[in-house]
Amino acid sequence: MKIIACGSVPTIIAPDRYFTGRVLQTPIIETEAPARLRATLVSFEPGARTHWHTHPFGQTLHVTSGAGLAQTWGGPILEIRAGDTIWFAPGEKHWHGAAPKSAMTHIAMQEALDGVAVDWLEAVSGEQYGS
Repeated sequence: MKIIACGSVPTIIAPDRYFTGRVLQTPIIETEAPARLRATLVSFEPGARTHWHTHPFGQTLHVTSGAGLAQTWGGPILEIRAGDTIWFAPGEKHWHGAAPKSAMTHIAMQEALDGVAVDWLEAVSGEQYGS
């Protein structure tokens, strides 16, 4: 058993090479092999969002507060709200983030393949975001 004490893992400002706008990330867990689970609490200020990306084993988001947006490549932009759980299939190109006028926080859960849990791609343009 391992207990990760509250406050023992620092919150970071997410790097702008993967996000647009101000985003805070607080790691929850990164398991050791053979387990592969990685989970992070991610807080987006209004208008902030991820870049397009994929995950080798898919990704589950659970929205804990606020309202946001999510989109898969070629699909419509969908609203997500506190209490919603969203699943992206393995390799599915997508983005997610806050709504234009609302902050949003979610728990992001994904598994790593050979230590890699995400493949980051291009930024979501203002036109794609709808601003």
